[in-house]
Amino acid sequence: MSDGEGAPAYRTMREMATGDRPRERLLQHGPDTLSDADLIAILLGSGIAGQNVVEVARSLLADQGGLPGLVRADTKALQRARGLGPARAAQLAAAIELGRRMQQLGPEARPMMRSPEAVFAHFAGRYIGKTKEELYVIALDTRGRMLGAPARVHGAVNSVPARSIDVFREAIVNEAISILLVHNHPSGDPRPSPADLTVTRELAAAGKLLGIDVIDHVIIGAGVYLSFREQSYVFR
Repeated sequence: MSDGEGAPAYRTMREMATGDRPRERLLQHGPDTLSDADLIAILLGSGIAGQNVVEVARSLLADQGGLPGLVRADTKALQRARGLGPARAAQLAAAIELGRRMQQLGPEARPMMRSPEAVFAHFAGRYIGKTKEELYVIALDTRGRMLGAPARVHGAVNSVPARSIDVFREAIVNEAISILLVHNHPSGDPRPSPADLTVTRELAAAGKLLGIDVIDHVIIGAGVYLSFREQSYVFR
């Protein structure tokens, strides 16, 4: 998902339909459905003269070089950004620091994802009742522990091709060395489709270029799972 790409130009948040406003969308659909700019806009709260809050957030991301640059920015750099004063810079810095501390939690607080059984145990519950495919990317540290929250990629594997930029974005931000892919088959049959195999091969190749290994792809069905690595699909 690219922030702002193809989005309508609203001068103020009030011009947006209620269903298009970031806060309302988060409450209705969850935070993982929002773009980076939308999430930052919720933290900032309001826009400035000539720019609504989402436009301010997009400008901030562009000026800082995206999320990686924003994470590295200190409070002084944030305050120099148009639309941010001390209060907003402090809010943003606090949110970034919370994310950083989450990554530094002790091993017992970060789930171990070194086996497909662990992936199934962790994710099976969130797929109950889902009628559409949802792809999650799990960023891992050197010992196979989860870094940050699983990132949901919009567009299921079998319906909208997963783009490399969406799949690897959070892994790059979290400085992960490897990722796991997991998605569901609402039909209940975990056997991979031709599209599943093709997309996984493409993402594994992209990961090699980025220095981030794609170590497995787990498909969850009705009470069962299939591991590409265990079945020697793609990963041999």
